[in-house]
Amino acid sequence: MTRRLLASIHDVGPKFEAQIDALSDRLTGLLDGTRFAMLVVPDHWDRAPLSASPAFAARLRRWAEDGVEMFLHGWRHRDDAPASGFARQHMTAGEGEFSALTQAQAATLIADGRKLVEDAIGRPVAGFIAPAWLYSPGALAAVREAGFVLAEDHLKVWNPVAARTLARGPVITWASRSPGRIRSSLMFAGLARATLVVLPTVRIAVHPGDTTVPALLDSIDATFARFTATHTPSRYADLLR
Repeated sequence: MTRRLLASIHDVGPKFEAQIDALSDRLTGLLDGTRFAMLVVPDHWDRAPLSASPAFAARLRRWAEDGVEMFLHGWRHRDDAPASGFARQHMTAGEGEFSALTQAQAATLIADGRKLVEDAIGRPVAGFIAPAWLYSPGALAAVREAGFVLAEDHLKVWNPVAARTLARGPVITWASRSPGRIRSSLMFAGLARATLVVLPTVRIAVHPGDTTVPALLDSIDATFARFTATHTPSRYADLLR
């Protein structure tokens, strides 16, 4: 069995163009190629519409042509519903857009976002990943009904159409929005490097904010170095084969 390393850049859109450039260059070097995914937000917080940035849309198409997997990552990323529940209150700062949507609400955003991103990249998106990895029951149903064969949350990757889990294990990621979050994510990454090597599939996700904290970048480099020694950099679609 091939042991796989899956890498992704979250919150891809014109709002974070410089940070996405930096992360793309970094991952290309760390992985010796473009075997990673980009999670595209059509209009981050209603302030950065992809539709108003043809230059960035053209760059997405070039990345896709170079082999980067493109996932739809919500619509605006912002969670507008009143906060409730541990995950929505403590795991994200108002970013869990799909955590409280009805199926109809989620289906509309998915259809609109999918068309926009696919028009930009000139091919189907690889799948759907909800902002902050949080899904309401309605959102899960909408993802399945949309026909996506790849989705993920904090603990697994699955095929929604076949209702089949493709990989299990926590995603390794970092948080930059407070000193406490930085410390805890550095601690988790260190623990992950020591323990998750036993997993058949390891997932690493980076965010634009990571580029603002040198300690996080050092941890990202160390984490990729650890797992590229034991796992083959792969694409999410490889899990379907």
